[in-house]
Amino acid sequence: MIKKLFFSIISVLMINSLHAQVSYGIRAGVNFAKWQGDDLQVIEDLLDKTDGYVVTKGKTGWHVGTYVNIPISNTFSFEPGLAYSKKGYSIKGDVQIPVLKILAINAGAQVQQHYIDMPLVLKANVYKGLQVYAGPQVSYLVRSTLNAKLGVLGINIFNRGFGITERFNKVDMGLTGGIGYQFENGLNVQAGYDYGLSKLDKNENYSAYNRVVKVSVGFSF
Repeated sequence: MIKKLFFSIISVLMINSLHAQVSYGIRAGVNFAKWQGDDLQVIEDLLDKTDGYVVTKGKTGWHVGTYVNIPISNTFSFEPGLAYSKKGYSIKGDVQIPVLKILAINAGAQVQQHYIDMPLVLKANVYKGLQVYAGPQVSYLVRSTLNAKLGVLGINIFNRGFGITERFNKVDMGLTGGIGYQFENGLNVQAGYDYGLSKLDKNENYSAYNRVVKVSVGFSF
């Protein structure tokens, strides 16, 4: 099904590129990623009872890629893209017990995931350079690692990474949308949100989905 969709998109691009003012561009920016789901909410509720000693944190990453903008009318355009994107989830803890505080014991674990994102968005020019966009997104998991560490007195006692790619679904179907501004010189900026619809766990032992806020800078040629 994904292959048929991909080839259909390519066919549409080739046909429309013969009749439209097609532009190409590159885009890069920052990801603020996390996981969200009913099972993870239970964990976060339990961690709230630690008075901040142990907390979940978003995973900051980055994305870089390219896109093609195909005008449909004076207002709307179709913009498929392809990007390399880092996402994930993390937990961090600090021992704040008064007797042990002097030891500055801290521990943490984070899942770092590398995806290839293919957004297929419809973009609308709202006013002058102001734009809004929304559409489906297909993401393919390239690699996933678990990094765990333990520190005492600022010294890393344990810091190791484990490959866990096989534990996750390779394909993440989702939605993406946001707002942006296109300058006349080709420079553009945008802020968007990716909402994953596919469960991350391959064995469905827990309910978790990707959620990513993206801030990007691009240039259209």
